[in-house]
Amino acid sequence: MQFTVHVHPGSRRRSAQGNYAGALAVHVRSRAIDGAATTEVLEVLAQEFGVRTSAVRLLRGSHSRTKTVEIEGDEAELRVRLEELLAAL
Repeated sequence: MQFTVHVHPGSRRRSAQGNYAGALAVHVRSRAIDGAATTEVLEVLAQEFGVRTSAVRLLRGSHSRTKTVEIEGDEAELRVRLEELLAAL
């Protein structure tokens, strides 16, 4: 399943929840230096979706706050979880 995330680097918390202009908002503690924030985004998504880190792949946006990611797994279960995260505040 592919979807868009909007990254908030340097946050106090690590989470993936909320809707930011149609994308899943992902907050990470790392700064956007040498790909540290992107690596942490993939880790947070793996944790939130209950998959291994290797099942989460960055497709586009390695140097942008808006990224396209792909998660391997049961499409129906992943879609339900994505909707839950988008609806959370």
